Amino acid sequence: MIPFVLASASPRRLALLKQAGLEPDRIVAPDIDETPRKGELPRAHALRLAVAKAEAVAAREAGALVLAADTVVAVGRRILPKADTDGEVERCLRLLSGRRHLVLTALALKVPAKGMRTRVVTTRVAFKVLSKNEIETYVTSGEGMGKAGGYAVQGRAEAFVRWINGSYSNVVGLPLYETLSMLELRIANSE
Repeated sequence: MIPFVLASASPRRLALLKQAGLEPDRIVAPDIDETPRKGELPRAHALRLAVAKAEAVAAREAGALVLAADTVVAVGRRILPKADTDGEVERCLRLLSGRRHLVLTALALKVPAKGMRTRVVTTRVAFKVLSKNEIETYVTSGEGMGKAGGYAVQGRAEAFVRWINGSYSNVVGLPLYETLSMLELRIANSE
């Protein structure tokens, strides 16, 4: 069987794959520019980045099956950042407070000699109205740092969710049903 490489530095993606019983042969963090292009919509942005990550790693891992993903949190057409500062976490939470938003994860699977397969999964999430104290406490926890939209649903922020429509694992960072479906196609086609 050909080697399976996860093109991601995300510990959450690896944990989700392991939870589903899959362990990559290698983990290679892609080094790409993730800055949104001017006027780029959330779905197109996530898909472009997932494909770029898969291609960057596949170029170094010849003959391997390479899985990449990119998760974007969006309010309307606005892409929220992967929060790098306490101020960004706070701004994201203030924007998400009492509102609905989308979590989009694009999957890209580079199959040797068969090209690239892609899919974008969308989950709708509604946050309750957050108090100033809830936002400050969450910011202080540090949990939102480095996370798309400034929050991690698998942690304290789960208490902010009024409802969710779609894949919970997608909001964590890797939609398991769709990922496993893509990988099962690979297994069927390689036998």
